[in-house]
Amino acid sequence: MNAQGVMVMGMPVGRLAVPLLVLLILAMMVLPLPTFMLDVLFTLNIALAMIVMLVSLNARRPLDFSVFPTVLLLTTLLRLSLNVASTRIILMQGHTGPDAAGKVIESFGNFLVGGNYVVGFVVFLILVIINFIVITKGAGRIAEVAARFTLDSMPGKQLAVDADLNAGFINESEARTRRHEIGREADFYGAMDGASKFVRGDAIAAIIILLVNLVGGVLIGLFQHNLGLTEALGRYALLTVGDGLVTQIPALIISTAAGIVVSRASSEQDLSQEFSTQIFGRPQTLFVAAAVLGALGVIPGTPHLAFLTIAVVIGGLGFWLMQRQRTVANAAPLGFIEDEPAPADVTWDDIPPVDVLALEVGYRLIPLVDRNQGGAALTRITEARRSFATDMGLVVPLIRVRDNLELKPNSYRITLKGVEVAHGELLTGHVLAVNMGDVLGRLDGTSGVEPLTGMAGVWIEEGREEEAELRGFVVMTAAELIARQVEAVFRQHAPELLGRTEVQQLLDSLTRNHPGLLEDVTPRHLPLTSVQAVLQNLIAENVSIRDTRTLFETLAARAPKNQVIDDLVESVRAALGRNIVDRLFEGSSLLHVIGLSAAVETRLINEMGDEGEALLSPSTLDALNDAAEQALAEQENEGYPAVLLTSPGLRAVLSRLLRRNLPRLSVIAYAEVPADKIVQVSAEMTFEEGA
Repeated sequence: MNAQGVMVMGMPVGRLAVPLLVLLILAMMVLPLPTFMLDVLFTLNIALAMIVMLVSLNARRPLDFSVFPTVLLLTTLLRLSLNVASTRIILMQGHTGPDAAGKVIESFGNFLVGGNYVVGFVVFLILVIINFIVITKGAGRIAEVAARFTLDSMPGKQLAVDADLNAGFINESEARTRRHEIGREADFYGAMDGASKFVRGDAIAAIIILLVNLVGGVLIGLFQHNLGLTEALGRYALLTVGDGLVTQIPALIISTAAGIVVSRASSEQDLSQEFSTQIFGRPQTLFVAAAVLGALGVIPGTPHLAFLTIAVVIGGLGFWLMQRQRTVANAAPLGFIEDEPAPADVTWDDIPPVDVLALEVGYRLIPLVDRNQGGAALTRITEARRSFATDMGLVVPLIRVRDNLELKPNSYRITLKGVEVAHGELLTGHVLAVNMGDVLGRLDGTSGVEPLTGMAGVWIEEGREEEAELRGFVVMTAAELIARQVEAVFRQHAPELLGRTEVQQLLDSLTRNHPGLLEDVTPRHLPLTSVQAVLQNLIAENVSIRDTRTLFETLAARAPKNQVIDDLVESVRAALGRNIVDRLFEGSSLLHVIGLSAAVETRLINEMGDEGEALLSPSTLDALNDAAEQALAEQENEGYPAVLLTSPGLRAVLSRLLRRNLPRLSVIAYAEVPADKIVQVSAEMTFEEGA
């Protein structure tokens, strides 16, 4: 049974190991330890420092040792606990002899510094200075700068991941993994920046503990154990030096490991391989170094043996590396080129998918579309998509956002299925003051246009918003303008956004909410493509498909008898008539509409016959457009909605003919008008004489 399978108090042993270790370390500060246990823990501390050093040397990138900040805290806490435990024993038992605090402290006090506590103090101070000023300070500075640059580069890296995802180079799972790695890297360097303070504090604590052990031990020896000053100083000073060295050497090793981790760049090789490849990869540099050492070795007064020996060793190493490189080059399998695998052929998977909707921005507009930099454009686009879905019943696909270095810095463009459908350029440090028709005076600035409504506006400097609002202008920021441009695109091209995938999602939602209703429509009587065509026709004429229950109940009733798309659309419109009329006339009971004269209606019916609008003559089409423009102008001058009321047989034809030139004109049929509404013709479409 493995460790993970053993349960203690309902938890695996593996999950309890670190909490128990922390509790034991804290207990060491309070509970007295026997000298044997102190020797074991000091040895374990040294071994742990060596393990951390080896792991840091073999890590190929900093994130391979992402737990290092926590390890740094735990090892620092372990050393301080050992200092407290050894201080207790030194002060209580130091008068008994040099082995009072265990064999490890004794050996470090006698063997490493030869029993000379003055030398020991000097060595200890040098180790503390190296650790505190050189290694820890440098590693902390590297971690601080790396954390700053990593955070600054996060938006660009995330946009690069999105670009690779949109281009099809990676899938969604790999994109999530890369984003997670980017976040982990920033967290790691930020944690290392703070964790370096642990080592710095440890060095300061070591000096304080050294002084406490020395002064406290001498005082205890003099006044409690009646030792002479020289004897007390000799015993306690040697124990203090041994204790300081046995903890500072592992601390120096851990600090060195921290410096190695934060100063390394990501690589496919460990540090030993990189060192040998980059330092000894060019034999010519070794030959130059050997020549300089050889020249120094023949100068009178220099240590000839040392210089000449090292020069020979380095020169021999360079010669061996040169011979090895030649052998590898000569051993290259040139004769087996034909056996190399052929490059993979192009497959369908190599073709990147085309985004349905995509927003590309210049580099200066990246902060507007990056939530990490406080960009509000994406939030406003999401709000527009939600509003459109509530209004029309169609969920617009996600808009892919990426930077495009080919665009001007302040420019953006919107593509629909890979084709540009809109573009714009924003003025840096400016906002757009839009004239909604009721303003006082005028504003000085560059002319502009509000993208969703097409209303005229003026670009003004930031800071003049209050002035513009007092004059009656509506002020829009750059983020709002981008979002409204995107909204204008998906409102204008809504039928193209309703693909088979979206239709299937709508049907799945209908099945969950109204089980059994869909079975009477598709695939029994209508294929999915016909259902899609009906919905696209409704969306194209700004008819909401949110009332799916009424829509599909009508299709279920009509589809068994008639599968003609135009007829099905007219039937659905009649069923949705109250909703259509209410949207156009905002709930009014009196409907002011444009009527169709009898002459126009008769002429259209006679020319079309059974073939439809394809048989209409050019003169009739021109006259029809002129009549519609004139009637629409009269209608709008009176302040009434741009709505044309006609017979059901002509409604679809007139809608198709007039939609291109007069997109704001809505065409409804008599069958769509609810019985409780009063219709009044306020303008009439009629052909002029000779047309």
